[in-house]
Amino acid sequence: MADNLLYLTELIGLKVFDLKGRRIGRAVDAALVPLLDPVRIDRFLVGGGWAWLTIRHDQVSTISSAGIYLRDEQLTPYHSDEYMLRMRRDLLDQQIIDVHGRKVVRVTDVTFEVRRENGHDTLHMLEVDIGVRSIFRRLVQGVLPSRWIRRLQSRIPPNSIRWEFCDILEHDPQRRLRLNLSTEKLEKMHPADLADIVEELSPEDREAIFETMDSEAAADALSEVDPEIQARILESLETEKAADIVEEMSPDQAADVLADLEQETSEEILEEMDSEPKSEVRELLEFEEDTAGGLMNTEYVALDENARVADGIVALRGNEELLEVLNTLFLVDSGQRLKGAVPVARLFVADIDTPLRSLQVETLIQVNVDQRQDRVIEYFDKYNLLTLPVVDRDGKLAGAITADDIIAVLRRK
Repeated sequence: MADNLLYLTELIGLKVFDLKGRRIGRAVDAALVPLLDPVRIDRFLVGGGWAWLTIRHDQVSTISSAGIYLRDEQLTPYHSDEYMLRMRRDLLDQQIIDVHGRKVVRVTDVTFEVRRENGHDTLHMLEVDIGVRSIFRRLVQGVLPSRWIRRLQSRIPPNSIRWEFCDILEHDPQRRLRLNLSTEKLEKMHPADLADIVEELSPEDREAIFETMDSEAAADALSEVDPEIQARILESLETEKAADIVEEMSPDQAADVLADLEQETSEEILEEMDSEPKSEVRELLEFEEDTAGGLMNTEYVALDENARVADGIVALRGNEELLEVLNTLFLVDSGQRLKGAVPVARLFVADIDTPLRSLQVETLIQVNVDQRQDRVIEYFDKYNLLTLPVVDRDGKLAGAITADDIIAVLRRK
């Protein structure tokens, strides 16, 4: 083990000495102040009798297994500070999110790096430990000398997470903000992985994360969460925040999650939404859940039946947010009645002046909004569909069902 490393279990109880080498107490905790520095320990808390004292990082001369030696004795009494993230109180034995490993873990120790800066030692967060080695270290700490523990633990494989891959769980959304705990790492995760993590968390942790997360990322994650948990999350949030998240969901997903809420809660969220997404979601909520209307999405691209390939390409560029799921363009007449379906891939092998109707599928498969769910599933299976258009009683295009929608239904079954 390198000499420049120190464990939290070694730090706790470490003797603290003044300028003359007299012991003034023992370290009882250490704290980050993320607003000042996200990795450097900013304060040491020292038990010196009936009260605790606070030592700033720049008041320390040296730090080692032998003790903490000061270079400035102007210490102040400790007062609880919500801008501090204390290692022993707030991190040790607490759950955190391992962003790199995409899982929730429990911290059993912390590894610091001792750095020499501006003529004095500082501690920097290096890793959180979660394995057997750190458990062993804690069990024998105080029973055996530290040098023996380090020698014995070398036989146990390490299991730790770099600090930059950790996201702290904090129940209070306001304290997350005061501690400058960002959800940026979570927002960069794949929504399905984040959903798995969310399902493992307590209701309080879920609420705190969704309250502070970017609404678009929150919507992507919420779409992947189990429907029962979706409802609980939205019910726990402030109505305005819940509405912001639901607005970022596709209309069919938004309608599904709102349908699982109490009607009063659902109405409160709808009232906070902008008019355009609100009207789309309200329209979908009118359909029974197990019908084509209840399954369909109203986000699709439709063009005039006389449009050409160039028009289709322009339409695709104007709907970039749909490109990941868009595989079909629909053709409609002046009355918005469905006339054809064109696979997007065909646009890229045709001349820009080619009429889209010449690229449409030979047999147009469609369903009415009232068609039962089981029948819709049969269509996808029988015709190997990726997208199925849905029309109203007048033949007007009302929406589309995708293979992803069907997979979600089958998973729920």
